[in-house]
Amino acid sequence: MADLIAVSYDSQYKAEEVRLELLKLQKQHLIELEDAAVVIKNEDGKVKLNQAINLAAAGAASGSFWGLLIGLLFLSPLLGVAVGAAGGAIGGALSDIGVDDNFMRELGETMQPGSSALFILVRKVTPDKVLDEVAQFGGKVLRTSLSKDQEAQLQETLSNRGIELDKVHAEASES
Repeated sequence: MADLIAVSYDSQYKAEEVRLELLKLQKQHLIELEDAAVVIKNEDGKVKLNQAINLAAAGAASGSFWGLLIGLLFLSPLLGVAVGAAGGAIGGALSDIGVDDNFMRELGETMQPGSSALFILVRKVTPDKVLDEVAQFGGKVLRTSLSKDQEAQLQETLSNRGIELDKVHAEASES
């Protein structure tokens, strides 16, 4: 089962930066993502979803391949590709995997203009290593499926940008 984590950022581009960082960490096998989507609320208040996977394009590619094969059987490969691509694109656009689009749009409407949010579904994670890398970006936790303690720890780490509170207090007392 995957855990949902939604974090908002003050910049329109910050969520995309964090998503790219998470994809790098996924290549290092420190995190396994099921989905990673970015919601941007521009200065005009319009909400835009940026999915990690374009399902319509993936469906069109798959449909083209199968349409070509079937078209070859009936001696009409170009028609098979066209029909297969159209059917695949429609099927891909209608399917929704990962984080629910309506849920992301609803939360996006509550965000401030000029901000963004990252929605991720995490299957597996090495928490300490991943948090060290993403804490530098800050952020505010909007929603999670984590326990209250885990959510509080995540928010504290993001709020302090990875700086442990004990170190801050120790440095302040030395000054």
